Amino acid sequence: MTTVDQPVDVLLSDGATVGLRPIRPDDAPGIVAMHSRFSERTRYLRYFSPYPRIPERDLRRFVVVDHRDREAFVVLAADRIVAVGRYERLGPQAPEAEVAFVVEDAYQGRGIGSVLLEHLADAARRAGIVRFVAEVLPANGAMLRVFADFGYQVQRQFADGVVHLSFPIAPTEQTLEVQRGREQRTEARSIARLLAPRGVAVYGASATGQGVGAALLGHLRDGGFTGAVVPVHPSAATVAGLPAYPSAVDAGPAIDLAVVAVAPEAVGAVVADAAAAGAHGLVVISAGFAEAGAAGAAAQRALVRAAHAAGMRVIGPNCLGVANTDEAVRLNATLAPALPAPGRVGIFSQSGAFGVALLAEAHRRGLGVSSFVSAGNRADVSGNDLLQYWQDDPGTDAIMLYLETFGNPRKFARLARRIGRDKPVVALASPARPPGLNADAPGPDAVAVSALFTQSGVIRVDTVAELLDVGVLLAHQPLPAGRRVGVVGNSSALTGLAATACAAQGLTVAAGYPSDVGPQAGAAEFAAALGVAAADDGVDALVAVFAPPLPGQLTDPEADFAAALPGALGAGRPVVATFLTGRPPAGVPAYPSVEEAVRALGRVTTYAEWLRRPPGVLPELPRIDPAAAQAALRADGADPAGLLGAYGIEVVPSAPARSADEAVAAAGRLGWPVALKAAAAGLRHRLDLGAVRLDLADEPALRRAYAEMAAAFGADVLVQAMVPPGVPCVVELVEDPAFGPVVGFGLGGVATELLGDRAWRAVPLTDSDAAELVDAPRAAPLLRGHRGAAPVDRAALAELLLRVGRLADEQPRVRSLTLNPVLARPDGVSVLHATVRTGTAGIRPDTGPRRL
Repeated sequence: MTTVDQPVDVLLSDGATVGLRPIRPDDAPGIVAMHSRFSERTRYLRYFSPYPRIPERDLRRFVVVDHRDREAFVVLAADRIVAVGRYERLGPQAPEAEVAFVVEDAYQGRGIGSVLLEHLADAARRAGIVRFVAEVLPANGAMLRVFADFGYQVQRQFADGVVHLSFPIAPTEQTLEVQRGREQRTEARSIARLLAPRGVAVYGASATGQGVGAALLGHLRDGGFTGAVVPVHPSAATVAGLPAYPSAVDAGPAIDLAVVAVAPEAVGAVVADAAAAGAHGLVVISAGFAEAGAAGAAAQRALVRAAHAAGMRVIGPNCLGVANTDEAVRLNATLAPALPAPGRVGIFSQSGAFGVALLAEAHRRGLGVSSFVSAGNRADVSGNDLLQYWQDDPGTDAIMLYLETFGNPRKFARLARRIGRDKPVVALASPARPPGLNADAPGPDAVAVSALFTQSGVIRVDTVAELLDVGVLLAHQPLPAGRRVGVVGNSSALTGLAATACAAQGLTVAAGYPSDVGPQAGAAEFAAALGVAAADDGVDALVAVFAPPLPGQLTDPEADFAAALPGALGAGRPVVATFLTGRPPAGVPAYPSVEEAVRALGRVTTYAEWLRRPPGVLPELPRIDPAAAQAALRADGADPAGLLGAYGIEVVPSAPARSADEAVAAAGRLGWPVALKAAAAGLRHRLDLGAVRLDLADEPALRRAYAEMAAAFGADVLVQAMVPPGVPCVVELVEDPAFGPVVGFGLGGVATELLGDRAWRAVPLTDSDAAELVDAPRAAPLLRGHRGAAPVDRAALAELLLRVGRLADEQPRVRSLTLNPVLARPDGVSVLHATVRTGTAGIRPDTGPRRL
């Protein structure tokens, strides 16, 4: 969403940044200047005539809009207007509007038309417009392609030498797919320009060789960077043996990346100089920005605004740097003096300190790295940008992330779901909720947050060591086909520990295992046992454990054990080893303890199971009316029944009462028998406290029940028609700070609430998500029949969850929703009560037109 006071930055198809905002009356001189730069062909294609100058009357109409019936957006590069797009409603309250846009010649072919169309369509939909029309000359192939390639169902008609286009602007799966495909390509290209620069300018390297800038310059030079390295220094002729220049503009070689290690107050001048040199991005190592307080945060915002205005992206500030081990690049623009060997794992670290630890540990373990980015304050470039880049990077097979917080959690979950199907994503991310959030607030606990990661296909770990444990396994071994583990070792104590660790990780020790070859076994015996396990169709993965024998039993125990392992490799089953002394052969992940080896195997096995499950689809649901839901939300005090009814969720009618007479009257309207409930929110389902009375079949019974309940809980009650009994369940929707909207499900009752037996899934819910959510609570066996009870209609429960998920996805004003109780029966479900809390319709991340 773009408003008059809220401009946005967007990426073009080549990865450059531009600004986009609604037009203002004071843009008139900028519009005239842009028009003067048009070629004759551009003028003719847009206005169907030479149109050499803009008449004053037309100019005023261009720049003065009401932001409803007439809207216009301008695109700015370096504070200069380079494109404008507009729509105009075709008559008062008409559902159609004419759309048009024009782009300055130098910026054509870079995706500006598609971005403008996205933002214009979003604004028009919010104004009640449902269809765009346009007139385009047949020779204007570029404009015709913008409309044709967007995914809209475009109707064409040729008349009077003009192509008349008409298309609905409601978003569809096809338009969202097109939009997200463009988003992926633009974000990936913006990162690719930073990780494979032709030349790097270093700002802040001292001539004395001391300080952060000098270290960065030395690492770039000594790392063998294949492009030009240009120190920028106000006075020195050489720095670290390299020619230095007072400005990157003077250097000569093309500068694509600027590495900045100057004082915070000098960063603004660096941005201007790098922009003048044509740089595509900045890596700001300098600290003293948002992490330093309010003044630093303001300076950080100014830094990003200036960089984006110049078409550049920003990594940092307060970051460790970036690296690319590709032999054609060999970029080490980090504070780490040495990088791990080239490999197939991409690493993103929000923290510089953790980044140093990650690189050092990866080097120690022999884990090869393709590229590395430390984002620091994440003022611009984030982990989501790197996910977009690594998705199609041929040099990266696995992704490792250290995340302190989520900038756009919905987008992270969406990207991880998609990318995880091709490349595993391992994340070191806290399962705890953010500081300052009420610990008693509804929403996922730490266990449920881990499940939300799993839902998105992310392998969540708890420590740097575990991040590397899983990364090494993914880098060197195939994925397991199941949870059956063959344990082979030369120590009964270690094999027993391995079996116990497998049970703790949800792995199954295969029949016939553990296999203990004894402490005196040599390489041949160990190899034979491993070979048998590797060929066993009942084994999906191998755990090899080795304890050094007593002195004199083997001549060279480490060599014997190492010689035994290769026979187990190549069988298509992953092998992990606990090798207490020496080093195992290359390609075998080795861990200092059995527990660490099995834990890594358990994490990877869960990911492999996720891969084998169908990805699920967003099913078509009948009786969905988003417009009716929005009308219900606009009603005074909101209308929960109308909101839920618009999504096909029916709540059993009830009526409030404050006296016995009112209760009797309500029962007459609703129909006997009825239930009587205390009206207080925490009591409406508390049958155990006597706050609910059932099967009241006549007036005397109702009056007696009312008198007893009023004495205990107060005069306010609810009267509700009786429905057949069922298993009580609870459905919740909350806006989680880490994942955005999430849907929770659990069985009702004090015990399950006390134990926190709720399962959660992030929105949007697929059919697979909903089915898994029904079965996820620990008490879920009660739904499948327990002690002779009939199984409930779990498909109806899943459909209810899908409808709540759809509501959550489409109605950002809904902050929380509770359906409690929901009675599940063999013949369906009944929702007995609903509570809805709404808020203002702010911008929800990962929705609407593209923006940074």
